[in-house]
Amino acid sequence: MAMRNLRIIMPVKDAAKTAVEALEALKPATADLICEVIVYDDFSTDENSLLLREACSRLGFTFVSLSELTNHPSPNYLLVLQREQEICRKEGNTGLVIVESDVFVTPETLVCLKAEAGARPDSGIVAAVTTDEEGRINYPYLYAKRKKGKNLDTRRHLSFCCSLLTPQLLEKVDFQNLDSSKDWFDVTISHLSLEAGLHNWLLCTLPVVHKPHQSRPWKQLKYKNPLLYYWRKFTHGFDKI
Repeated sequence: MAMRNLRIIMPVKDAAKTAVEALEALKPATADLICEVIVYDDFSTDENSLLLREACSRLGFTFVSLSELTNHPSPNYLLVLQREQEICRKEGNTGLVIVESDVFVTPETLVCLKAEAGARPDSGIVAAVTTDEEGRINYPYLYAKRKKGKNLDTRRHLSFCCSLLTPQLLEKVDFQNLDSSKDWFDVTISHLSLEAGLHNWLLCTLPVVHKPHQSRPWKQLKYKNPLLYYWRKFTHGFDKI
């Protein structure tokens, strides 16, 4: 059965200027799809929240303030995933696309993700490869640098930078069982997809521009000063994967 609908989510924490540019790139990519775009504002500042809310109104997207749903401090990725899984299951045959707020899709990105997932009925996650603005594959897919122009059935984890979680995965993997002590779940869900007998695909034929960690600049230490990054990660309890 062909996938009927898509729900496209963008979780955002501050860095509203970059996020609004990413949303503007997303608008033409939805033109030929039955879909809804939902922006989850994860405790941004009042100024950034206002910019996001205005952009959603202008672009016809749904704005959700997580401060109205929880008192849990950012990041609230788990709540977003659990909420969206429940909605997708109720709608039936609906895929969930995650586009992070520092990723810039092209007009064909979402159509291609949906088509590639539909052509592979045993797929769990289908992801677009990320590149810098010069077209070079970048983090988190450096392991695929030599595979440009190919589509990979991979057992390596897929990031949620620009990924489609298929209805098959959403039915087989229950996000209510995810570890609430973690912050991010792309690694875990990638593994659970494989354990459920599904295949994860990285589309190196479908690049999207990724400007990593615009909303959490401290994470750029991963590239500039990895020792300091890991010290902060472990001593402050940041970035639990």
